[in-house]
Amino acid sequence: MAVTLKPLSEQTLVITGASSGIGLATARRAAREGAKVLLVARNEDALREAVEGIRLRGGKADHLAIDVTAADAPEQIGAKAREVFGGFDTWVNDAAVALYARLADTSVEEQRRLFDVGYFAMVAASLYAARELAARGGGAIVNIGSILSDRSVPVQGAYSAMKHAVQGFTDAFRMELEADGKPVSVTLVKPAAIDTPYPEHARNRMDQPARVPPVVYDPELVAKAICFAAAHPKRDLSVGGTGMAMTRISNLLPRSADRFMEKFFKEDAQSTDTPAAPGTQDNLFRPRADGRTRSNQDQYVRKQSLALEAQMRPWTTAAVLGGIGVAAGLLLSLRGSTPRRPAEGPKLLPPPRGDQADGTDARASHAARIVDAGTVPGEPVFSEKPAGAAVAPNAADIKVAHP
Repeated sequence: MAVTLKPLSEQTLVITGASSGIGLATARRAAREGAKVLLVARNEDALREAVEGIRLRGGKADHLAIDVTAADAPEQIGAKAREVFGGFDTWVNDAAVALYARLADTSVEEQRRLFDVGYFAMVAASLYAARELAARGGGAIVNIGSILSDRSVPVQGAYSAMKHAVQGFTDAFRMELEADGKPVSVTLVKPAAIDTPYPEHARNRMDQPARVPPVVYDPELVAKAICFAAAHPKRDLSVGGTGMAMTRISNLLPRSADRFMEKFFKEDAQSTDTPAAPGTQDNLFRPRADGRTRSNQDQYVRKQSLALEAQMRPWTTAAVLGGIGVAAGLLLSLRGSTPRRPAEGPKLLPPPRGDQADGTDARASHAARIVDAGTVPGEPVFSEKPAGAAVAPNAADIKVAHP
């Protein structure tokens, strides 16, 4: 059955991982557009500060400090949403932790923690949210994947594996809900490299501070995609054209993509000289300093993604591209059409082979601004009257250039 979603301004959004980065940017954007937001994360202080900031700007927000890996976390979050806002319409699973380390240097305990937060907590929340939303008549679940859901990279192997799992679950869950006729939209949002505190929060076993490799995009773009998915059923949305291109090439030429990654995405490509801000580093097992949407690194950040706009509004994009194609076709047809013949008048013969009166070619000297006086390359020259031609009434006034 077709899924109908409320306008964002009429919704309540639950957002996990909302104390920094993409989650915090999404909460602020949704609140600006009139939605009620429940911010969820481990850091009580950061959440309280974020909620106060939203309220000061006229938004409606509340928070719940909880570790999403707790056995009853979804139920506690749902109860809080009912208590303060009467329920929820969209559930955004953004909570995750990260690790920069070669797989040989990563313990099973660390990998399990990555999956507990980024995968198993997402699974539990999605199953719970789908039941609640179906009972309420419909709604949206938005899971945050990554371009690493499609393409693994060295040094972030464990995180890549977890994001692959997120994509696999989300795609299968969407199909099952559709087959059962449930009025629940399930969207996977896949950001490229985003300018958030992600590398600062990650556990890092490299010799230098971590970073995300360029091209880097503004977290507001991911927030825009999430808010769009909350109100418009979409299968998936990728944020950042470079990330989309990388995954497309990887699908077409996987071995070539492997070799490219091996050469250009090693530790030196994922490290920087800028240290993490004090108190932020390594939130794998416990919360750290939060409250920022952007990183502390000085880097160029793209604030637009034409690829995202095209995905959100495919028909508008197709119409614009079609209009451009039609206009280009018209211009080409006009250039290639036969011009109308001018009215009959004195006929000019083509100039001699050279552009000088004696038939020599002075184009080189003309290009060098060395031209005989009164001579312009290409200027038409009248011929003498052909034998037997009628004498014009003004023949005496016609001046003939003699070759």
